[in-house]
Amino acid sequence: MIIDRYAEDRLQEAFGIGMAAIDGLGVGAAWGRVPAGGATEIHRHDEQEMFVIVAGTGELVVDGERHAAGPGTVARFEPFESHVLRNTGDDDLVFVTQYWRDAERALASAARTAGRSPFGQRPVFVFSTPPTPNGDLHLGHLSGPYLGADVFVRFQRMNGTRAYHLTGSDDYQSYVQSLAVKEGRPPAQVAAHYSAEIAATLAAMDIPLDQYTVTGTDTTYAAGLRDYFSRIVASGAVTAREAGALFDPGDGRYLYEVDVSGGCPGCGNGTNGNICEECGEPNTVTDLTDPVAKPSAAAPVRGTVVRYMLPLHEHRDAVTEHHLDGRVPARLRELAARLFRRDSVDIPVTHPSTWGIAPAEDAVEDQVVWVWPEMAFGFLHGIQRLGERLGEPWRASEPAEDWKIVHFFGYDNSFYHSILYPVLYRAAFPGWRPDIDYHVNEFYLLEGSKFSTSRRHAIWGKEILTEDTVDAVRYFLSRTRAESERTDFRREAFDAAVRDRLIGTWQAWTSDLGRRVADDHDGTAPDAGEWTPVHRAFLARLGARLDALGGSLGPDGFSLGEAAAELDGLVDDVVRFARSETLLNAAGLPDAARTGVALELAAARLLAHGAAPVMPRFARRLATALGQPEPEQWPSTVELVPPGTKIALAETVFFTEAPQ
Repeated sequence: MIIDRYAEDRLQEAFGIGMAAIDGLGVGAAWGRVPAGGATEIHRHDEQEMFVIVAGTGELVVDGERHAAGPGTVARFEPFESHVLRNTGDDDLVFVTQYWRDAERALASAARTAGRSPFGQRPVFVFSTPPTPNGDLHLGHLSGPYLGADVFVRFQRMNGTRAYHLTGSDDYQSYVQSLAVKEGRPPAQVAAHYSAEIAATLAAMDIPLDQYTVTGTDTTYAAGLRDYFSRIVASGAVTAREAGALFDPGDGRYLYEVDVSGGCPGCGNGTNGNICEECGEPNTVTDLTDPVAKPSAAAPVRGTVVRYMLPLHEHRDAVTEHHLDGRVPARLRELAARLFRRDSVDIPVTHPSTWGIAPAEDAVEDQVVWVWPEMAFGFLHGIQRLGERLGEPWRASEPAEDWKIVHFFGYDNSFYHSILYPVLYRAAFPGWRPDIDYHVNEFYLLEGSKFSTSRRHAIWGKEILTEDTVDAVRYFLSRTRAESERTDFRREAFDAAVRDRLIGTWQAWTSDLGRRVADDHDGTAPDAGEWTPVHRAFLARLGARLDALGGSLGPDGFSLGEAAAELDGLVDDVVRFARSETLLNAAGLPDAARTGVALELAAARLLAHGAAPVMPRFARRLATALGQPEPEQWPSTVELVPPGTKIALAETVFFTEAPQ
């Protein structure tokens, strides 16, 4: 017999609360105490766990969904379910926890997580980084945040999630003003022109948007930003103080971002002011090595200026805590760890400029809210604008606990999204714990060098996108996307992929299958007949491809590269299968032969569903050629095409070679 009693003096700090181990039960066990107003850290693990509430009142938040908890409440968590216990009462909340490992259940839970939406009925707001309207979108842009967010949203909707794709035109970037000076026209005119071009390119790429916010023309944006910034000032997180700055020796212009360059203080590579695209670390421009003022091409003059400053180093623990809540790739955690090894990280959040939105406070003169902190508000404003159209009570000034936010961005934006913004959100909304997943991509190169809008080293979206090429472009960008390392777009490789893979393999198989159905089965899907061991094995292989596709498109393991590889693998599987199965008719085994054809059609049906998030036009046309409706739901299993269905594969052309 084992008896253990709760004793407050035994408690030790763990998971953000007090806990005391209970020994001898054969499983892990402990007492826990959550003080009034407190909460456990959010966590997820491979064990199963059970809570029994002994005293107090609170709520359980499990994968973002809330459940009341009081004395007598028993809750069991599956492996990998995120969970938090909060005390909403005035007295201590006391509970007992037991936890144990079950490898089989953990594996099954991981598989379910990969192939279904974990978001329930929560709204999921998927943001692709708002592009700078100083040029149109090129393939480097499209391959990263925009295609990634679009495929993510399409897959989640097929799984029943309320997912929305939001982005916009980041009008107040200093790069817009720089181009305006070069072109001799107002920055607002430059922003409006390229914002329209960007929206058209996204449409040509089959990337529909649920919200496209144009910050320079939105009538309520400026007032909302000022209120948001005033909240941050009132929190004390940022203060107006004098600090070092650089100025142009010719006209005395304050220098930041595009107007100054030098060596990165972190990695030593060449960089513009305020952020290094190579290592991802911010700079204050005064810490650049051998700085050059771009207006005069001379060494800048050092001086001081009063700006609102954020001592980011004081918020190390808040960033670490935030990174426990959602999907945060190791690349981002490493950046945060590297950055916080510095003794101090002081970030200016306003800058002297004539282009931007001035804060409501008068502690600084002739300054604007820096466009990057501004963007953090822009995301919330976009949610509000979307809600206004949908009749939802979403407010930028009152972010809700059930919001799930998913960000897609390039590594050069990592500091802002995953480090700066969580700190600003905590300052502006101390009662909100944002639940954010991050998906980051590396630089996509063009013939070995960086795509560049300013240098016009690019293949622009409109140069290559047509109704006939859009799916081929989406396929190739997915297949070669720079996810964990830099990759390269080469026109010769793209043309070869279209010619040899999409036309020479995918379409060659569908056309051949269509001809065999026409010749041997009067143009309709045959019913399966005799099943051989090879048939059973192939059906199982199709099931494995379905599981792998779901895993590569799910929120935790999302990878466009893996998804495109699985689609290729599916086609390769069925081509090999068909090559041997066509011999059955010649062998005088028609019942077994029609089972093979039925399985090929099942593979084609699976390909239509599996390709729908990545190549939506191809998926619709393939489904139509199979006599099936447009794929709108993610399949739970592999299904045969109903016998007798009219098949039009032989006469359907899915891909053509792109014009040079």
